[in-house]
Amino acid sequence: MQLSSNSLSEKMTFSTVFNDFKQLTKVGLSLSVVFSSLAGYLLAVEKIQLSTLILLAIGGYLMVGASNAFNQIIEKDTDALMKRTMNRPLPAGRMHVSMAMVIAVSFTIVGLSILYSINPKSALFGAISIFLYTSIYTPLKAVTPLSVFVGAIPGAIPFMLGWVAATNAFSIEPGMLFLIQFFWQFPHFWAIAWLQFDEYKKAGFNLMPMGQKNRKAVVQIIIYTVCLILVSIIPVLKITGSFYIYPLTAVILVFLGSTMLYYAIKLYKYQTNKEARQLMLSSVLYITLVQIIYVVDKFLH
Repeated sequence: MQLSSNSLSEKMTFSTVFNDFKQLTKVGLSLSVVFSSLAGYLLAVEKIQLSTLILLAIGGYLMVGASNAFNQIIEKDTDALMKRTMNRPLPAGRMHVSMAMVIAVSFTIVGLSILYSINPKSALFGAISIFLYTSIYTPLKAVTPLSVFVGAIPGAIPFMLGWVAATNAFSIEPGMLFLIQFFWQFPHFWAIAWLQFDEYKKAGFNLMPMGQKNRKAVVQIIIYTVCLILVSIIPVLKITGSFYIYPLTAVILVFLGSTMLYYAIKLYKYQTNKEARQLMLSSVLYITLVQIIYVVDKFLH
């Protein structure tokens, strides 16, 4: 039985709208952020509350989706200048700005309301994240490479948000989770900025350290990678409250971090996109495995 042309058109239209919605809210990125939040929650709790876990996942997803939507509204014209982003729904003209704004505002209100239902501090940090990302980081991208430092703050909030959701308190433990993901942002994002340097330049963005794509920039990447490795193993010293790890876990983390450092050093030596891509992929693997390892280590205590 064949579909009528009208049914096929409706199906294609729904598929297009759904794909545009996913692009506007960056589903992949949003899910990775939810993963970080859930890891932070699991690190904090003794007994898992499924209802809180679900609310955190939904609220966290809406929070990041809202930030991404606001970002694309603000950068609609610059997105049109880059091959990587020109086919997004707004620059391609498949979605009106007013519709994107409705989605962004709705996600913000509902997302923060859900986080508030968990506890007020979770909603506060969610609101701070959205504000910094859309109102400060996004406009600064066209002004200075220092915008990366600002962007690293909302980027580091999700991991600690999970702990705050579990405890309704900000203390040394969630502060430590924040620092880990904060330092991770730099080698990860600068690897992307290296790969997209020419594209960003078309749009008026220069996000490499000191605005340069050279060995001096890679030195910064190496420094922050070393800082990331050191910060990641600080909990082994048992000076971070109830968040601590076994010595064997610290050894594993150093090994994983050394993989990132290896590719950073290769990038310093060869300065090609191949090494930058390897660094970027290894950084994604690193933060994912670190969060899993922390949770496994916690439940072995």
